Amino acid sequence: MKQSYRQIVDEIRENRDLTKEQLICLLGTEDTDGVEYLRGQAREIAQKIYGKQVFIRGLIEFTNYCKNDCYYCGIRRSNRKAERYRLTQEQILDCCATGYELGFRTFVLQGGEDAYFTDARICGMIRAIKERYPDCAITLSIGERERESYQAYYDAGADRYLLRHETADETHYGILHPPELSLKNRKRCLYDLKEIGFQTGCGFMVGSPGQTADTLYEDLQLIRELKPQMVGIGPFLPQKDTPFGQKEAGTLAMTLRLLAIIRMLHPPVLLPATTALGTIHPKGRELGILSGANVVMPNLSPVDVREKYKLYDNKICTGDEAAECRCCTERRMNRIGYAVAIARGDCRDCLQYDA
Repeated sequence: MKQSYRQIVDEIRENRDLTKEQLICLLGTEDTDGVEYLRGQAREIAQKIYGKQVFIRGLIEFTNYCKNDCYYCGIRRSNRKAERYRLTQEQILDCCATGYELGFRTFVLQGGEDAYFTDARICGMIRAIKERYPDCAITLSIGERERESYQAYYDAGADRYLLRHETADETHYGILHPPELSLKNRKRCLYDLKEIGFQTGCGFMVGSPGQTADTLYEDLQLIRELKPQMVGIGPFLPQKDTPFGQKEAGTLAMTLRLLAIIRMLHPPVLLPATTALGTIHPKGRELGILSGANVVMPNLSPVDVREKYKLYDNKICTGDEAAECRCCTERRMNRIGYAVAIARGDCRDCLQYDA
């Protein structure tokens, strides 16, 4: 007997697993009432664990130099049109000072894989931030490193590490990346980070070239296996100076469905409504929160470098001061009935909740 859309959603919520056939149904349906039921169930799970609160993270994009040449990324090493920059430690600390006054209690240090930022420099930066703001969490998002480097960052005081896996399918990984990068090493990094003790995040682009229901199913199974504390997904958005510059963007609808599915598969996860989601639709971040997400990441980077950190085109908020981003975010969340939490916003133990 064929299951209805609602029956599929209920079964996934109960079992925290799904079949490939169920995923195809969830992503391919035109049943708008069914999709709203899916999003509503995910929203209910998130509220049961975290309440109607949204955690804010202060994003500091501190370097756009990168040794890698990923085909989708605007700061890839072969992009001669990228205007490169690096922030100094003092500039980074100034961003943190501004953010702390605005209520941020997590700072996300994000950058390309830049050899200038050695382990010693990264560790010095972590210690300096922790010394000034011991009540704050530090999230790093600086790519693939050796286990010894990850251990050094953890010992210096970093709390979280976000490393999108991009795809859990080897063939698809090869479509998105040059031959010197491998899914095997990306997974090694993720499991090293978990074993060391980081609150670990993975994730992928929705609608990236070559993505199929099969590859998405592999992504979801990796999330179930890894049990990360964070998952970052957002629509693929092309950047004109990359090999994928003319490819079709991912969609809002597919991203919202996948946010909801991830919330049901892994209830306690910290799940951002990303800037890319806000770029593809004026209310994308609000719709993400209403689909089970519970994190937003306003930009604390200096305004004069934001346009240079161009992973994709038409990125929002590049001209807003930090206070503008913070206030705008709070207004947007308030309008949909949520409050911005002034807290570190750590992942909660799923064993304490019957979601």
